[in-house]
Amino acid sequence: MSGPLNGVRILDLTTVLMGPYATQILGELGADVIKVEPPQGDTVRGIGPMRHPGMGAIFLHANRGKRSIVLDLKQPEGRQALLDLARTADVLIYNVRPQAMARLGLSYAEVAEANPRIVYVGLFGYGQDGPYAAKPAYDDLIQGAVAIPTLFAASTGGEPRYVPATMVDRTVGLHAVYAVTAALFHRERTGEGQAVDVPMFETMTHFVQGDHMGGATFEPAEGPTGYPRLLAPQRRPYRTSDGHICALIYNDKQWRSFFDLIGRPDILDSDPRFADMDSRTRHIDELYGFVAEHLATRTTAEWMEALTRADIPVMRLHTLDSLLEDPHLTATGFFQVVEHPREGPIRSMAVPTRWSATPPAVERQAPALGEHSAEVLREAGYDDATIAALAERGVIREAR
Repeated sequence: MSGPLNGVRILDLTTVLMGPYATQILGELGADVIKVEPPQGDTVRGIGPMRHPGMGAIFLHANRGKRSIVLDLKQPEGRQALLDLARTADVLIYNVRPQAMARLGLSYAEVAEANPRIVYVGLFGYGQDGPYAAKPAYDDLIQGAVAIPTLFAASTGGEPRYVPATMVDRTVGLHAVYAVTAALFHRERTGEGQAVDVPMFETMTHFVQGDHMGGATFEPAEGPTGYPRLLAPQRRPYRTSDGHICALIYNDKQWRSFFDLIGRPDILDSDPRFADMDSRTRHIDELYGFVAEHLATRTTAEWMEALTRADIPVMRLHTLDSLLEDPHLTATGFFQVVEHPREGPIRSMAVPTRWSATPPAVERQAPALGEHSAEVLREAGYDDATIAALAERGVIREAR
């Protein structure tokens, strides 16, 4: 394995997306990620489209770089095998409620007894010292809990709705990545393992209110909550005469350049709404409406050329399909067709970060269910006869 986390071993008990996204990144950074799955496998394996059962598209994009072992943790032998693996692991990460880990006999105290140096990371819905501690949580629920759907309604005048992407799962997953790496750094300096909680509700409240705390930042409040620029109904891709375009006119220089383009160089100095950042923020919806009227008069290509020449930030509005053909991503090799050992050719995405000394890499594609069960147990000292007996009792499962 290559990458800055080369030599780190991670026991990944996570399923669906939040945890697997985090551990995939850790694997791309060089960690040996052992995906511990129940006998039925990670549920996201079943989300199509797919070529073969258990190898759905979303699973392939959240589990590359990992090895899969099936352990029935509800059986004593399965729990013991997990503890045996934990003895040589650096990290154990899970995304069920802590109460469920305790019922399995895999609480932090129990795992740390097997390996006091382990970093034990939990991703779950809510901080454990509040009344929501035992509540289940999913991406949609947390989006609602932190007011994201109501932000849509406030900015569009329509019904509340969720972001059409797993925004919470992926954001919290990224927080888990830094939690793991920082805890490992602490252990390198002190020799101490520890438990780290990454609650979804608190993490996303931190994310949303960083923009929208507004006047409630002050006590007593100095105005309403909400960042007006982000809530402006006109903050959306601008319609051109033949499509749409994404442009952001932000600072004085960019506004002056835009007014030059439309033949109105006097406006910045004569209209108090444009006088400074504070005034523009308070009148932002009017200003975006003004821009929208003018951008509708020319084609997308004309505005792309004019705004680029004026050094005003601008970008085409992609669809999911056209994004696959973006010339920049093509030039950087971001989308690559690779050969999966079981699935054949699949379109894969590159690791987005660039490193001068320890570049991350994709060492293996997403595993079949139980593909590495025997391999991983042998590394923990299990002989073939013991592995066969565990398979016969349904404690483990090996891929066909």
